[in-house]
Amino acid sequence: MKNKILLKSEKQIIGIKASSKLAAQTLEYIKPYIQAGIQTVELDRLIEKFIRDHGAIPAPLGYKGFNNPKQPPFPKSSCISLNEVVCHGIPDSRTLKEGDLVSIDVTTILNGFYGDTARTFPVGQVFEEAQHLLNVAAKCLDLGIRQVKPGAMTGEIGHVIHAYAILQGCTVVEAYCGHGVGLEFHEAPQICHVAKKHEGVIMFEGMTFTIEPMINLGTSDVVIDENDHWTVRTADNQLSAQFEHTILVTNSGFEILTLP
Repeated sequence: MKNKILLKSEKQIIGIKASSKLAAQTLEYIKPYIQAGIQTVELDRLIEKFIRDHGAIPAPLGYKGFNNPKQPPFPKSSCISLNEVVCHGIPDSRTLKEGDLVSIDVTTILNGFYGDTARTFPVGQVFEEAQHLLNVAAKCLDLGIRQVKPGAMTGEIGHVIHAYAILQGCTVVEAYCGHGVGLEFHEAPQICHVAKKHEGVIMFEGMTFTIEPMINLGTSDVVIDENDHWTVRTADNQLSAQFEHTILVTNSGFEILTLP
């Protein structure tokens, strides 16, 4: 990740919007397939085919990771994270079961531009506490987005997300954050989901970044799988949920680029 914040030109914003729209369409496309009995690797296959059929490339496939020498290139086209898996779940032969929570994170590269979005889906009917977690995670994202405007500090985003999650009896993962996106997969700035109001950097028109709070029912602590060096789980094996959008800072506020 480069440290310099990239303010996008009008032409670049058009490209980022197109890629973000495709990422959103990909989640809409896969939604009907999210049913008990399907393997997560099959969901990934369908996601990759949809992205390639629309002239784009799945950004996670072969991604080199975060400077961890033990971490191999990411082997699949999407991150699919079940239940206690917070993020970076690798699709495999596991099948979805009634009552599961499944987070699907999609990033597209269309004509060199990136769009990034994620959503946690319930598989059939879920327990009350799982539905509560989904509601809280979705609301946290909405509250965070509403803080975006030129001249405001990025810390405002994390401040409202953390305050609301704690009020609802949940916790916010601090180990992973949102990030600039558009011309690269991961750009500056980092968007922390736990922050103080006056922390971070000033938002300017033309910035594009993700807000993607990961909300847990139990502890906010996480562990990384020692075998694949990618899969991130809650330290207490309780449920986690995530919602993510790519956001553009406009001259008067924000625009959500990954709405379906």
